[in-house]
Amino acid sequence: MSVINVTEKDFQREVLESDVPVLVDFWAPWCGPCRMLGPILDEVAQERSDIKVCKVNVDEETSLASRYQVVSIPTVLAVKDGQVLSRSVGVRPKRELLSMI
Repeated sequence: MSVINVTEKDFQREVLESDVPVLVDFWAPWCGPCRMLGPILDEVAQERSDIKVCKVNVDEETSLASRYQVVSIPTVLAVKDGQVLSRSVGVRPKRELLSMI
């Protein structure tokens, strides 16, 4: 599966109502660490069909960033059954991201 770009319009369906755990990456195109984390999340999305990976551009989706109290990027949330299980700020190795779920 590939990484899914989500907006306010489809966040409920893609993330909160997902039948599999979701890693949600809050990022921005100008953010260097975000660009470093991108390939790691792409790898997770390609390797694991039991996890969904979504990206939220904080410049375009300020209300989502505010709702989830994202003050620093990249911020990754692990969401399962509509609930945030854990949160990570900054670039993390793949094994740490997977351990969030």
